Amino acid sequence: MGDYGDLFDGPQLQGTVYTKADLEGARFDGVNLDGARFFAVMNAAVFNDTNLSGAHFEDVNLTGAVFDDVNLSGARIRNANFSDVSLDDVNIDGLRIDGMLVSEALRRFGQTDADDD
Repeated sequence: MGDYGDLFDGPQLQGTVYTKADLEGARFDGVNLDGARFFAVMNAAVFNDTNLSGAHFEDVNLTGAVFDDVNLSGARIRNANFSDVSLDDVNIDGLRIDGMLVSEALRRFGQTDADDD
């Protein structure tokens, strides 16, 4: 793929399993991938206006991937590298990293930061 030429535009792909797939540069635009499972190369993939609720990403290369206007509620990401990841305008209710609620970690960080003043 690699050239963004293959566009998944609007299909209903709930529960689809992508195993050992080369989805480099794939574009998912308006796709319903509820419960989909990804075990694939997906660097530079673009997810735009995509439902990824309940999706599983395991051993996936998402280097340079873009997630814009996506639903990741209930999704699971395992064995991931989040180097240089930027999260903007996100809802983190219930988001856990290694079992810890991110909102709790941020609350604690805020208390510690305020205590240093």
